[in-house]
Formats: sequence, C-alpha cells, structure tokens
Amino acid sequence: MSGKNSLNKANRIVHTKRGVIDFSTPKIMGILNLTPDSFYDGGLYLKEDYQVRHTEEMLAEGADIIDVGGVSSRPGSGFVDEQEEMQRIVPAVKRLRKHFPDTVISIDTFRSEVAKACIGEGADMINDISGGTLDRNMFSTVAHLKVPYILMHIHGTPQTMQLAPLKENIVSVVKRFFEEKLEQLTALGANEIILDPGFGFGKTLECNYRILKELESLKTGNRPLLVGVSRKSMINKVLGTHPVEALNGTTAVHVLALLNGADILRVHDVKEAKEAVKVVQYYRELGDTC
Repeated sequence: MSGKNSLNKANRIVHTKRGVIDFSTPKIMGILNLTPDSFYDGGLYLKEDYQVRHTEEMLAEGADIIDVGGVSSRPGSGFVDEQEEMQRIVPAVKRLRKHFPDTVISIDTFRSEVAKACIGEGADMINDISGGTLDRNMFSTVAHLKVPYILMHIHGTPQTMQLAPLKENIVSVVKRFFEEKLEQLTALGANEIILDPGFGFGKTLECNYRILKELESLKTGNRPLLVGVSRKSMINKVLGTHPVEALNGTTAVHVLALLNGADILRVHDVKEAKEAVKVVQYYRELGDTC
C-alpha cells in the first residue's frame, strides 16, 4: 500500500479522549443549543436540568457526539461577545462531562479562547463554523490542543452571509477552500480534521443542493464529511414549511446526504436521523439473496 493510500485510510478515523471514532459507519451528532435565539430551538435548553435531560435523551436515541454551542449562527443573528459565550458554554461543558463521562463532546465555537477553555473542561473536539476565518489563532490552537477539528466553509459572517450569497461554481469554491485550509492546518501539525461544506452559510438555495448532489467530490484527502441541514431554510424554501414543520423534509435530505457520502449528520432529531442511517446502511449492504 502506498503512503498516500495509507494516509487516506488513516483519515477515516479520529482520536478523542473518549476513544476512536471510526467513520466506516455514519455517525450522529446531536445539537445542544445554549442560545436564546437559535432558529429552531432557541431558549429551550438554557436551564441546567434541561441541558442534562436533553443530552440524556439524545444519547438514548443513538447520538454518537453531542455538539454544544453558545452563539447562534442563523443568518443575521446578533453579536455575542466572548465573555458571554464563555459564561453560557464553559459551565455547561463541565456539567455534561460530570454527568456523561464517556460521551464525546464537541464545541461549536469560532473563538480559540472559548475552544481552549472548553477543552480544558473535558470537551473532545472543536466545531468551527468559520473555518478559521474569524479568529487567526484558531488553527494554532487546534494544533496545540491536538484534538479533532471540524473545518466548515462559510462565505462572510453569520451577520452578512446571506446578503450576497455565492451563486456560481460552488463546489469548486468549497473544494479550493478545503485544500487551502487543510494545507495550513497540516503544516501546523493538525491532522485529525473533519470537513463541513456549510449548508446555508452564504450559499443560494440552488448552490446548497448542488453541494448535496456532489458531496462525495468534497472529501478532500478522503477526510470525513459532516452535513448540517437539520430543519434549515434549504428545506423550508422547497416545501413551504417552517423549521418546526421540517422534520420530514430533513429526513429526506439526510437520506440523500448519506447516499452521496455523508459521514456525520448534525441534527436536532436524533432518533429519526439514526433510523435514516440504518435504512441506508441496510440498502447499501444488501446482497444478491433475493
């Protein structure tokens, strides 16, 4: 086996303090929003006991990773300063680590200091919606901490991204972004990287579906690919629904994503996403017995 092929095979797993995550089977990342203004579940999990209870529910339904966020990234969302984000998220990570010692916890933040504080309290990976574009210290922090990093493509910021969304050559744009950022990260010694094309983050409706259709081509270096489409506007605009009504549409898009190469689904509804994974896995593994 060549060195290149060995590297590509190694890129299909990531190591955490809770053990190895092997992407030979797609994984489910359950969303825990600690925000008052997220587009779907803002304000629901601000109380401590609700955070623990919802995490327990997601784990019971089959979540492999819990993604904890303290800042809304919906289009046009308000600015939250670093101190407020710290106050929302760091105690929650400490609390969840105490209640769920074996659970893989991801931190949804674009700030290196927040990431550092959360990893210090027991979090396992960093989920950065900005792909390192909003904090110049993020990449060096990831390399220093030696934790898995989710590199997401974004055009602009959450406040500006839908004012002038990308309209052309979207797959090439995202692929080039991944290549450039991966080169920077690996040069610093960060190698356990998961890619996220950033559905809804500065793309038109058509571009979001183009990414979905050509998802497999974005697995730069054969690295795992995360898809976050749960209840988003790319579903609601097609169906004429609101986020609260978008579970069925979300499941349909999840199935397409899995068939096109998704390795992680980041979701609000764990049970339904887990069922989608099971059906697609059975479909793929069906032999010639019938």
